[in-house]
Parts: sequence; structure tokens; C-alpha cells
Amino acid sequence: MTKEEQYIQFVDDYKRLISGETEEVSALANTSAAIHDEFHFFWVGFYIVKAGKLILGPFQGPVACSSIRLGKGVCGTAWKEQKTQVVPDVEQFPGHIACSSLSRSEIVVPVFANNEVKAVLDIDSTQLNTFDAIDRKYLEQVASILADTIYK
Repeated sequence: MTKEEQYIQFVDDYKRLISGETEEVSALANTSAAIHDEFHFFWVGFYIVKAGKLILGPFQGPVACSSIRLGKGVCGTAWKEQKTQVVPDVEQFPGHIACSSLSRSEIVVPVFANNEVKAVLDIDSTQLNTFDAIDRKYLEQVASILADTIYK
């Protein structure tokens, strides 16, 4: 199965997984677990916008940074710029926040509701160049499905 075929199947299954869910924490937790279980990324989780910063939310993987300021690191940049960040080599990203020295590449997808970022989906890999346009396309779909489900 190609990566794209795997994502297509995942998105279909994901829609059923969170259908009707209204609790933010439950949906974020199951989303993190589902992505982690399906793709075996090093770290999968959410940072939620609260009190003017990103606060660690549900995740799968080793311990992580507790809060991130607007514009700081990959997550803070995705929030500030309101667009997905695909980082082939985190060592080359200016201001990268190293929550784990094992993280080598990263993708961060904003989760929007009412034209504002409510959270960001953060995924790290221990390999360089893990994420590409296919990951971006389908993870943005996941973020959209999630937002439509819990932030309507």
C-alpha cells in the first residue's frame, strides 16, 4: 500500500472514529492515538491555544514542552502564520524548540475554527525528510474534520 492509499483509508476510518464526538480532549486524544498507531511516528499530539500561548494537549510519545509562545519554534510559527509547516530537518529551522533530541523532521498543521487557530497538530519523526505534500494534504483533511466535529 502506498502512503497515499494508507492516508485515504485512514481518513475514512478517522471520520467514523470521531463522528459525533463533542468533547475536545477526547477527540484530540483519540486523534493523536489513531495517527500514532497507524503511522508509527515518534511523537503525535496537540498544542491548544489558551491564554495567548500554545499549551500541551493530548499526545502520544515521550514527554514534551508544556507551552510555546506565538511565533516560537515550528508550532508557534504554524500558529502565527496560520499555515502548515513542513520541516525536513529541524536542525535547519530557525528557533526550533528541541523537546527531544531524537526529533529530526516535523510537520505542524493548524486546526481552524471561525478563521482562527484553535490548536495545532504536531508530528515529529526520528528520520530526516519524513513529511511531504501527501502528509500535508491528508493531515490538513484530518485537522478540518476534527475542527468541524468539535468546534462547530
